[in-house]
Amino acid sequence: MQGYNAIVVFNENADRMLMCKRKRNPYKGLSNFVGGKIEENENGLDAAYRELEEETAITRNDIILSHLMDFTYYLGNCYLEVYVGKLNKTINVNGDENELYWSTLDHNFFDTAQYAGEGNIGHIMMHVELFQKELLK
Repeated sequence: MQGYNAIVVFNENADRMLMCKRKRNPYKGLSNFVGGKIEENENGLDAAYRELEEETAITRNDIILSHLMDFTYYLGNCYLEVYVGKLNKTINVNGDENELYWSTLDHNFFDTAQYAGEGNIGHIMMHVELFQKELLK
């Protein structure tokens, strides 16, 4: 079963969230969290930090990630691990895999015409809001 991760990154004030506009399928042209594949025999948290640095230049020194939830897609033979963190300082993010941007938090993240994941981004954001005191300290 192939593993993937999605990483919800908040700026240091927790009033904006890092998103990417996907350049490739699946979800080409839609906004998504940053993330990627978990390599065989790789720890999920290590994979999240690796993908974050590869895609954004954010390192372990810039953020502490918390494991929020997992999704298992048995028919798709894959699973998704979701991590959340808040930057501890201002970072200039950069990467060439997808277009990166800081989103405000007042969007309808369930809008599948704008956001990837069949509504999962909205679901994830609702859980982030439920546990924001623990996640965004």
